[in-house]
Amino acid sequence: MRAIVYTEVGAEPRLTDVPEPECPDDGVLVAVRATGVCRSDWHAWRGHDPVPLPNIPGHEFAGVVAAAGPGVRGFRVGDRVTAPFVNGCGRCAWCETGQAQVCPDQTQPGFTHPGSFAELVAVRAADFNLVRLPEAVDFVTAAGLGCRFATAYHALTAQSRLLAGEWLLVVGCGGVGLSAVLLGEALGARVIAVDPSAAARERATGLGAEVTLANADPDAVRDLTGGGAHVTMDALGSGQVVDAALRSLRPRGRHVQVGLMLGEQASAPLPWGLVVARELVVAGSHGMAAADYPAMLQLIADGTVNPGRLVGRVVGLDRAGIELMAMDAPAPSAGITVATL
Repeated sequence: MRAIVYTEVGAEPRLTDVPEPECPDDGVLVAVRATGVCRSDWHAWRGHDPVPLPNIPGHEFAGVVAAAGPGVRGFRVGDRVTAPFVNGCGRCAWCETGQAQVCPDQTQPGFTHPGSFAELVAVRAADFNLVRLPEAVDFVTAAGLGCRFATAYHALTAQSRLLAGEWLLVVGCGGVGLSAVLLGEALGARVIAVDPSAAARERATGLGAEVTLANADPDAVRDLTGGGAHVTMDALGSGQVVDAALRSLRPRGRHVQVGLMLGEQASAPLPWGLVVARELVVAGSHGMAAADYPAMLQLIADGTVNPGRLVGRVVGLDRAGIELMAMDAPAPSAGITVATL
């Protein structure tokens, strides 16, 4: 089958022929129709997140079941499907309570095993991890859900419990940040989007941001909101951003961390005196379990939110590696890139 492969950290990802993956006894092979090109793939390619080499990247995908193992009961060949980027084992205490996104024995296509920049990708524990796509959701739209959109949805609905009428501050208007802007507006929040890029701010305005700022300025946010945001999100991954976001919260506000904190940022300090005095809540968000997909997909199917608006570029599989390497430089325009097969 055709796949994008890199053999060393930072080596050029090339389109080549590789053997088809084996179908797990409890899993399926999905014939990929579309796959997102995500910054998480870039982190792995750059060695920030170690992966087995050679590696086929890709963890956001949608397609059709091409083969099913003998242990699969809920899916058959031909079903239109997607899956979260975190695949739970389906047996542990976390999976049993619907929290597969923190499963200690999780697998991730493109990280623990070959990913979706390929004609076929394996999904293990398929009855637990696979999600059936409504006919109203096309493959390109679905390919943008698995990481950035689902992570933003989980962050806003489960981790920060954003309510209609509340102020939401989103710092960083890449894929996950713009997803949060779109979702925040759909959920009835008043959204402030922050990004130094004028193009990203313009895109955020088009997706529902009421206010945009070039920098996360706590004084400006408190003035705009009459005391501070109810919810803040760092969609970038920076100690400086987290500090500014916490200082932008009103008392008893909630901060949710989505951006990866890498290198020196991994141990960035927090203003704990402020956290205690204002009774602030700090939470993380790491993907979303398949069990929570139906509610999200219903919002899409009934037209409440259209994540297809987040897609900026659609390319062929042959260009997926080029798009991945291009993430070395700031994006000239905001939006999700999806490769189709």
